[in-house]
Amino acid sequence: MGTPEWLSDNRGTAALAAMLAATSSHSLEALAAESRAMTLRRFGRTMTLYAPLYLSNHCSSGCAYCGFASDRKTPRHRLEPDEIRRELAAMKKLGISDILLLTGERTAAADFDYLQRSVAIAAEEMQRVSVEAFPMSVSEYRSLADCGCTGITIYQETYNQERYEALHRWGPKKDFIDRLETPARALEGGIKTVGLGILLGLSDPVEDALNLYRHVRHLGRTWWRAGISVSFPRMRPQTGGYEPPFPVDNQLLARIIVAFRIALPDTELVLSTRESATFRDGMAGLGITRMSVESKTTVGGYSESKEGEACEEKEKGQFEISDDRTAKEFCAALRRQNIEPIFKNWEPTYNGPSSIINPENEISTILHNNY
Repeated sequence: MGTPEWLSDNRGTAALAAMLAATSSHSLEALAAESRAMTLRRFGRTMTLYAPLYLSNHCSSGCAYCGFASDRKTPRHRLEPDEIRRELAAMKKLGISDILLLTGERTAAADFDYLQRSVAIAAEEMQRVSVEAFPMSVSEYRSLADCGCTGITIYQETYNQERYEALHRWGPKKDFIDRLETPARALEGGIKTVGLGILLGLSDPVEDALNLYRHVRHLGRTWWRAGISVSFPRMRPQTGGYEPPFPVDNQLLARIIVAFRIALPDTELVLSTRESATFRDGMAGLGITRMSVESKTTVGGYSESKEGEACEEKEKGQFEISDDRTAKEFCAALRRQNIEPIFKNWEPTYNGPSSIINPENEISTILHNNY
């Protein structure tokens, strides 16, 4: 199957391209002021917080830039049900009720059944459970939604197909088109929210940003009732020592974020602990509306048990975090900016798969009933 037409559709991208251009006439200060005002109007003075929980570092793919790639020498293991519950209890003590469960690509040790059981356990304890794992089928996503999964995160990493194929040396993640179509399968399966993103540093950042925007717009046309979020992770040091050939500095990252806020005023924009405390504090209220807090990139890592500490000493995480503040310290920093940290904005009663309704039929019904 060839590259879809929407990925090269330039209609509607001119304004964003103009804001991102190296010779842009739009100053960063002017864009930031517009982005701040728009964020305040649409989202208020709030910041939604979540935390990642790595379930497994087993992986079958050979991504050149990832600390979990199958040729890395880090010890491999997964959390068992009692360990998951222990991690969840530790996270709840921090105030966390919105979590993202992560695994590597599909393996015998961490397959769909394992992920499904893990989601069910997490949904018993947490208000909101999302997953960042391997691509799945429509039926598998519906099964996850039935267990309490409300969202998935799946980054394309780069939309440059040639670069993508070179970076993904082997394994199931090498299939560019399959990964590109994964968010649509998740939404068709009843998942309520999808998170998209690019790993900045792998390819030309402006080209990737424009293609990410096209992807968001494409999904929004068909799944207009779904929640879509966008993340902007930059490459961080990891096992393997991969050096990004397209480094992105703070000024360009800030420009990308505020430009996306202006182009996508209702879309949730996410910034993780990959970024420094100073940069995250600067972007809070400027366009970003969701951040991770007190993140661990090792399997588990939140439990205070001796076994957990010993495991974390030996294991290398997927990447190094930059903002290592505690949840309490981070929330205090937000409040100093008059931004209220939100640990819970989701009721478990809304969990379960969304209904499959043809948008055109739904619009026709609304028009018929009202006119």
